[in-house]
Amino acid sequence: MIVPLLLGATVNTFAPDTAKFFGSFTAALMTGILPILAVFFFCMGATVDVKQSLWVLKKSGALVGSKVIWAALLGVIAAKFIPDAGIAEGFFAGISVLAIVASMNDTNGGLYMALMNQYGTKEEASAYALMTLESGPFLTMVTLGVAGLGNFPWQAMLGAILPFLLGFIMGNLDHDIRKFLGAAVPVFIPFFAFALGNGLNFKIIANTGLLGLCMGLGVIILSMPVLLVADFLTDGNGRCGIAAASTAGAAVTVPMVIAAIDPKFAPVAPAATALIATCVLVTAILTPMLTGLYYHKVQGRLGKTPTAGN
Repeated sequence: MIVPLLLGATVNTFAPDTAKFFGSFTAALMTGILPILAVFFFCMGATVDVKQSLWVLKKSGALVGSKVIWAALLGVIAAKFIPDAGIAEGFFAGISVLAIVASMNDTNGGLYMALMNQYGTKEEASAYALMTLESGPFLTMVTLGVAGLGNFPWQAMLGAILPFLLGFIMGNLDHDIRKFLGAAVPVFIPFFAFALGNGLNFKIIANTGLLGLCMGLGVIILSMPVLLVADFLTDGNGRCGIAAASTAGAAVTVPMVIAAIDPKFAPVAPAATALIATCVLVTAILTPMLTGLYYHKVQGRLGKTPTAGN
């Protein structure tokens, strides 16, 4: 995710007219982020199995729901102090409500599943199921809309999730289709990352680097207590909550997509994208370390083999 993103940003910084100069398929590859994401979300939807156990749905729903609600609350609070155009000067330049909400309410489901396969149980890993709903702009649009921070027509909101729903239907009608489309999910990541990078400039990334690091730490520090409570309330021992305290790679796509739907967010989208990209990197490094540390400390003290709900 990060390397193609930076490659695209390099091209846009030093040769911003490349897509216009070459046109054709080269321009489509560099600027066609929406079509690429549409196919990506379709394939993501196909990976969700409706035949999940009640425990898995309860666990997944608790983790996803608590994080989204918490992100909405933080967005409402932040909106009282941050102008619509974001903060323009000083250390916090680039911070916007969009950046805060999008970085907080998208969990890195792939990272969570990998951590639970190592430190948890198959059932806990399967709680990834509903986390795929966080991949993309839909829940961020819902969060901003419910909080009164954005104005999105119902057609746009339905359009944002429709490819995911169509993929979900096809994947559950035919498991061979699920397997086929599911294998394509990681293939699209470098392509939409490169297209995203072509909307960034290194000046913006340089200005938000340290701030992005702080935001990444903030995602972990602010979301982890809420997720721990959600995990404990659904018969967990805390490891699921820590493993879910991250920012999804797909969250990097959210600001640009939302800005395309509601132009009000266009001025803050580039800086928000750069900040979220740093959050993805920071949480991808620290969340596994914290999950492993917690597992070895707590599980060692309990003296138990990991089982669902213990």
